[in-house]
Amino acid sequence: MRSAKGMIRVCLTADPTNFPKCVDDRDAITRSLPASSPVTRFDDLGQGDYAIAVIHDENGNARLDTLAGIPREGFGFSRNPRIVFGPPRFAAAAFTLNGAAEKQQVMMHYIF
Repeated sequence: MRSAKGMIRVCLTADPTNFPKCVDDRDAITRSLPASSPVTRFDDLGQGDYAIAVIHDENGNARLDTLAGIPREGFGFSRNPRIVFGPPRFAAAAFTLNGAAEKQQVMMHYIF
């Protein structure tokens, strides 16, 4: 995190077609956390493949601000896949939960 301003928006999904936005995924779990405390926990998840998308909403407007399609705020994904053009595919960010606790540390990217 480059600052403690704003909010962290987190989305956890098991649906590849709705990653990373989670807009039409009624089973997605979304969280908003103060940027000063960017840690959360997901309890009682079933076994399967999941992916996490995170944005650092520094100005608190509940969306990722962009300029010509390029993010102006921080973003990151589970498994920290390489970012080239656009968000990674679900498969690149997916991790398998098989009953044991799984910890994901997401590296944030800031372009501007």
